[in-house]
Formats: sequence, C-alpha cells, structure tokens
Amino acid sequence: MSLKRSAAIMLRQFYLMRGSAARVVPLVAWVGVDMVLWGFMSRYLNALTAAGLNFVATLLGAVLLWDFFTRVMQGVTMTFFEDVWSRNFLNIFASPLRLSEYLAGLVLSSVVTSFIGLVFMLIVAGGVFGLSFFSYGVVLIPAVLVLFLFGIALGIAATAMVLRLGPAAEWFVWPIPALMAPFAAVYYPVTILPRWMQYVARIIPPSYVFQNIRSVVSGGTLAWGSLVCGAVLALMYVFAACWFFSRMYHHGVCTGLIARYSSETVN
Repeated sequence: MSLKRSAAIMLRQFYLMRGSAARVVPLVAWVGVDMVLWGFMSRYLNALTAAGLNFVATLLGAVLLWDFFTRVMQGVTMTFFEDVWSRNFLNIFASPLRLSEYLAGLVLSSVVTSFIGLVFMLIVAGGVFGLSFFSYGVVLIPAVLVLFLFGIALGIAATAMVLRLGPAAEWFVWPIPALMAPFAAVYYPVTILPRWMQYVARIIPPSYVFQNIRSVVSGGTLAWGSLVCGAVLALMYVFAACWFFSRMYHHGVCTGLIARYSSETVN
C-alpha cells in the first residue's frame, strides 16, 4: 500500500475545502451551535440543582465527545460523497489506486476534519463555559481513541451501503449518529434503559466510554476492563467495516453496478 496515494485523497479534499467556504464552515458551524446550546443548558441545570453536581463536565463534555464521534464518521462519508457528487467515483477506481489506499485516504481526511472540529469545540467549551478536560484525567485518551475507531468503522460501513444501493442512499447515512445515541447512553446511564436496549448498548463501544466518563466526573473509579472491551469491539467493527466495503466494491465490479454508479440507484 502506498501512503502517497492515500495522502493524495486527503490532498484532494484539502484543495476542495481551500476553494470553497461552504465546505469549511460546516466543520465548525454545527458543533459551535451544539456547544453554545448545551453549554447554556448545563449552566441552567447547575443553577437548579444542589452544589456538587457539575453538568458542564458531565452533560457538555458528553455532547462534545459525541459531536467528535459524529465528525469522525462524517469525515469519512463526506470525502466519499465528494467523489460521488462530482461524478469522479469511476475515475478514482479506473486509476492504479488500490481499495486499501482509498480507504486509508478516507481515514486520513477524517482525521484532519475531525481534529479541526475538536479544537474548535474545545475552544468554545473551555473559553466560554469553563469546561476543563483535566477533570477527566487519563480516561480522556482511551475515550477519544474508542470513539475515533468506532466513528471510522461506521463511516466506512455507511459508504459501503451507499456504494451498494446508489447515491440516493446517502440519506440513510445522516441519521445514523442520532439513531445510535439512545443506545450509546450518551446523556444518561445504561441502567435506565429497557432490558433489550441494554443488550444493544453492550455491543456499542461508545456506551463503555460514556459510562466511564460519568463515573470519573462523579468521583468514582475508572473501569479499565470496560474501556478495553470497548476498544476491542471498536477494532472488530473497523475490520468488519473494511471487509463489508471490500465485498460491496467487488460485488459492484462483478455485476457491472460500478459502471452505472452515476445514476440515482444501482439496483
């Protein structure tokens, strides 16, 4: 696998963003709105509840990490969609670029765009609402890693779904983080969920992240075992998503669907 070819995918995305403010503004606009909205909501809840409960660290911190996860996933899918929207998808795979190199390029693009969003969210949450990530301690590092890996996995799986169903299927991609949030228990403990939802939460890596975040903020202990479990699950999902993308790509090549990919659907 050539790293230069993968970097070329990221460079192409950089040139697109450099020449269009419409592609740059969404990187910070929506996360900025979330930080402001949930930041004031956290302050209001702090004013209503007893001393010792810090909703800025629990609620706003959870929103920030979940937005980071969403940025990671969308960083993968948006780079893929740029090829779809510009009718450049066939040109990409008519080149010597390997499938693994293309996926690596999607991941590299996601790293850059999600990092931009994360830095902006940290500035707003810390500068305006006083959110200090030092209060989370060492749990922050594995938490960000697990969310990043799972975001990459979902992004690759989502692109594979669109690759199979056609460009019109992109509307199945955007609601995925919102549909997953209740099971990931971003804003509340897993224990308040119905039994069947708790079973689903156990196979979703972010649920282990937010469970530990809440435990640390409330003065509890860090459960390294559950974080390791979340990391292992996230890695498994990454490999499964890459396999799924490869299968969908080879299916499209063998059946001729790739040649008709500029149409709305490829069924």
